[in-house]
Amino acid sequence: MNKIELKIEKLPHCKELPQYQTEGAAGMDLRAAIDSPIKLESLERVLIPTGIKIELPHGYEAQIRPRSGMAIKHGISMINTPGTIDEDYRGEVKIAVVNLSKDTYSIEPNERIAQMVISKVEQPKIVPVLHVSETQRGAGGFGSTGKN
Repeated sequence: MNKIELKIEKLPHCKELPQYQTEGAAGMDLRAAIDSPIKLESLERVLIPTGIKIELPHGYEAQIRPRSGMAIKHGISMINTPGTIDEDYRGEVKIAVVNLSKDTYSIEPNERIAQMVISKVEQPKIVPVLHVSETQRGAGGFGSTGKN
């Protein structure tokens, strides 16, 4: 299997490059590239630097997602999830973190704070039409197909 290459530039404040924690992991963990803890109060949002820049291959995006353990144990998530990093972005990857719990949470230096999944994307040709085709579901959304 041919693997794509993800070029990563390690900035001076980065202590550790992203890495997969297991062989079968879909996402690589991103770490907080900070020098001292950041206290995140209930419902507070903060942008956390990762200390890396990436160069994605043409036709790919990086999806930034919350870590499930932080979400369920501490209520720590992301404002826009998944966040998308476009292939032509060359700035530092930063994580938009939010504390959804009632308790203060301290983000520690080099803590694993998010995961990054690299995904193939397509840019379709946009075709304006008078009407889209009908389906059995139609315009039903937001639970319209039932619970079971």
